[in-house]
Amino acid sequence: MTGVQTCALPISLWTSPEAVRPVDAPALGSRTDIESWISGMTPDERVGHCVLSQLLLGERVLVEEVRPDGWARLVAVEQPAAKLDPRGYPGWLPVDQLTLPLEPATGEAMGTGGATVADEAALVVDAVVTRLHEFPAGPVALPGVILGTRLRPAGPARDGWRPVRVPGWDAPLWAPEGHLVPVPTRPPSAAEVLAVASRLLDVTYVWGGVSPYGIDCSGLVHLAWRRFGVRLPRDADDQAAATTSLPLGTERPGDLYFFARPGKAIHHVGMVTARPGPGDDRRMLHACYTKRRVLEERLPAERTATLVGAHRVAV
Repeated sequence: MTGVQTCALPISLWTSPEAVRPVDAPALGSRTDIESWISGMTPDERVGHCVLSQLLLGERVLVEEVRPDGWARLVAVEQPAAKLDPRGYPGWLPVDQLTLPLEPATGEAMGTGGATVADEAALVVDAVVTRLHEFPAGPVALPGVILGTRLRPAGPARDGWRPVRVPGWDAPLWAPEGHLVPVPTRPPSAAEVLAVASRLLDVTYVWGGVSPYGIDCSGLVHLAWRRFGVRLPRDADDQAAATTSLPLGTERPGDLYFFARPGKAIHHVGMVTARPGPGDDRRMLHACYTKRRVLEERLPAERTATLVGAHRVAV
């Protein structure tokens, strides 16, 4: 069985149904309210490890089990997670957050370095957040559709509005034409990806987050590349394994820094924002667990002490 989620906002992928907390209620309905969910949590609740990742509108999943209580165990096939499942990221979510896909999905082309590039004709949301309307300038049908969401065109633009097909909706919905661009047919430059990630400065840190409402370190990297149709793995250690290692000192803006404590797995990733200066003078953009937001900064001493490499995405 396959399903495609149709929530207005990203839906969360949970470690188990038993992991959810009372504070998570806004994230559990068929129409989630992720903005209210995040704003209603304390900083400590935002870094609880009950959320694994988040899925975008229209994202494909493979459903493996549906429990009598309405929870589904599934694999998010558009979020590579080699160490967990070769098919994608496994987890749980309420089954009423899913619907059938519009049509069988087309294939994907595999890029070098483990990144996959979508090859289906589609539009992608370029605004940080947009809304889909029932008709041009009409009532809002789906608020909070986020950067990187792919939408199927449903005809030519009209008066600054573009019709799109959305799973779960029989009639096309309408988006501001300026908020959509074609999925690129060429690989992006690292500088282009960095420019997209930079638009998420000051977004709140949320463990497992992949949205402009809340995001974590690997989610920021995953989402920025996904905007261009490139699907990097979801977690930082898998991202390191899927990218090309560089000699420190040769990195350039848009490359990735990875961090690990001695004898431990990689736990953090950031995007290089400047060529390295003398000594340990390095800068990066990252979703920072300790400062609880996305920021651009010079690597402090404690980060430099755990820097284990610079990598480049090759597609």
